[in-house]
Amino acid sequence: MRKITIAKGDGIGPEIMDATLKILKAAGAQIETEEIEVGEKVYLSGNTAGISKESWEVIRRNKIFLKAPITTPQGGGYKSLNVTTRKFLGLYANIRPCMSLYPFVPTKHPVMDIVIIRENEEDLYAGIEHQQTDEVVQCLKLISRPGCEKIVRYAFEYAKQYGRKKVTCFTKDNIMKQTDGLFHKVFDEIAAEYPEIINEHWIVDIGAAKLADTPEMFDVIVMPNLYGDILSDVAAQIAGSVGLAGSANIGEECAMFEAIHGSAPRMVKDSANPSGLLEGAVMMLNHIGQTEVAEKIHNAWLKTIESGIHTKDLYREGSSIKRVGTAEFAEAVIANLGQLPETLKQVNYEKNRSIQLPKYQRAAPAQKTLVGVDLFLDYKGLNANELADDVKKLEKNSIILTMITNRGIKVWPEGFEETFCTDHWRCRFKTSNGSPFSNQAILDLMQRAIDTGFEVIKTENLYQFAGKDAYSLGQGQ
Repeated sequence: MRKITIAKGDGIGPEIMDATLKILKAAGAQIETEEIEVGEKVYLSGNTAGISKESWEVIRRNKIFLKAPITTPQGGGYKSLNVTTRKFLGLYANIRPCMSLYPFVPTKHPVMDIVIIRENEEDLYAGIEHQQTDEVVQCLKLISRPGCEKIVRYAFEYAKQYGRKKVTCFTKDNIMKQTDGLFHKVFDEIAAEYPEIINEHWIVDIGAAKLADTPEMFDVIVMPNLYGDILSDVAAQIAGSVGLAGSANIGEECAMFEAIHGSAPRMVKDSANPSGLLEGAVMMLNHIGQTEVAEKIHNAWLKTIESGIHTKDLYREGSSIKRVGTAEFAEAVIANLGQLPETLKQVNYEKNRSIQLPKYQRAAPAQKTLVGVDLFLDYKGLNANELADDVKKLEKNSIILTMITNRGIKVWPEGFEETFCTDHWRCRFKTSNGSPFSNQAILDLMQRAIDTGFEVIKTENLYQFAGKDAYSLGQGQ
């Protein structure tokens, strides 16, 4: 018997959780539940995180968390509980299967059957933002080698476990050569360890277009956080409905399972489709090794869908047989336990096996050399040449100004007067003879800038790792 944590959430959450748990019990799932309260009521009690310290302790003790949708109040500095949970518990992998249920659920893609595996902790979702000048704010995109290795390896192990033939990587590394470039590089490295699985890489914009137009050409898709967040919803919708999709959030110690839709607080009672949360629960059962029960429930659910027993969101005159509420839909699934779908493809999970990944092993550090610094200035002038004349006065010994950019485009030397500039300028300093920089040289440079009257917003050190430049050039350079 496995103890799990559950939260019934807000809006439609309690009724779809009750329906899901009833199906799990009827199917013989060997689970014991421990309930916590999260969501709107906790938020409005004054807890901006939406969860108490005691509830955290329950989740961490049980390791497995099945969560219904919650409502996050508008305004007031309330934090997303989903994002918080993923980061605090190290839930690095988000898994979203998107399979067509045609002809019982309308879709333009009747043979679509893909799984999107999204990195869940970093990228722009690190949430590190600053306003730096009157005109410019920044959001830092953080991509780490451990983050890349864990999610890419999970994608290949998932494909191996579930008999998938191909893993595709989406990035934008033609533009973001350091961050998305690292993700692509790690993908290629790990793909080489799985020669039996086809691998390919797409630039995310054309990849997204192909996904929307021809999803059947994909199988498993792995990608950084932001792209995965957007495209997993797109994939779920074109498969038939976001309301049918479940989600798994997997970490090295803990895991959370949920529907991908919201709490729909205005929906009429006993009309919601519990399928999204039920699909999340099926993934939970597979994760804890109860694959036979997961298979039985999934096939019974498919049988129910093809039998025309549909909730309000799926019901269509002429094709559906009966319109039912949340509870009656659950009863229909229970009645079909032990049966197999006849039109839809039945599922067959490998018995009593869950995905096991090795813990990340940190490699020996590469040789790291400081070779320069970018000085970011809040400067209200609009002429890059005039700024360069003033900034060059900061040069001393062998330290020289080599480039000025504005919003990433090079504006000095040899800039274009047509380029629009804001009040946020990046001034790059290196040594004239290519010798290494020192931290003291950066401090001295900053002090000269401040003494001259420049407002220094921040600095970014320029490094080489193993002799290779590890920083972006200015666009147009």
